[in-house]
Amino acid sequence: MAFIRPFEPKDTEDCKATLPPSLASSPACVAMAPYLWTLQFTHLFPEHCFVLDDGSGRAVGYVIGTPDVFALEEMYPRYVEEVLGSEQGRRDVPPPKQMERLEEWWVGGVEGGKRVNERCLAQTAYSVRWLVLEGVEGKRELVEGWRGMLHIDLLEGWQRRGFGREMIRRFVEGVEGVKGREKGYDYGRGIQLGVAGENRGVVRFYKGVGFRVYPGGEKEGNVWMVRDL
Repeated sequence: MAFIRPFEPKDTEDCKATLPPSLASSPACVAMAPYLWTLQFTHLFPEHCFVLDDGSGRAVGYVIGTPDVFALEEMYPRYVEEVLGSEQGRRDVPPPKQMERLEEWWVGGVEGGKRVNERCLAQTAYSVRWLVLEGVEGKRELVEGWRGMLHIDLLEGWQRRGFGREMIRRFVEGVEGVKGREKGYDYGRGIQLGVAGENRGVVRFYKGVGFRVYPGGEKEGNVWMVRDL
């Protein structure tokens, strides 16, 4: 029987199965992906990271994040040193050659087809500013208001069965609970999340669990949503 449990390091590989086609088609992007959307949260905020276990030990979904993006900003150098700076981290995410200008997300022409720019991924992994504080026009104002942040994903066969709703409940409970207050975290007005353009179909689900589209939050095909706490 499936159940929700705390994230464990072994779950990282299972979580790669939830990647969208634009990332899953590139072995290099698959290797880098956990360093952008998983490991900083599980390393720095493990008490706020959960997976859906199918009953056999395999993670078929996850919800991870931080109760306070500015706490994440303060702690991020430790993540860069301990995780990205490890032997495995440097192998999976080669240190960027320059950090003055963020490269384009997409590269390639019409004939060859567009693909995700691996250099942009590496830069974003090394910069909390580009990862969560900026990235689109007006993002700074968004994160200053809704300082909590979550990422959630489930494999197709585990969607529309109530698990996603329960996982978000567990995450919100942790953000609002005593663990966050003891450590001085401040979630501001609530929680934010981003929806990639190729996954816009989930916006309706998020609205059903209390999120709304942030005013002006539909940028470059992506959608930014917030939930008040």
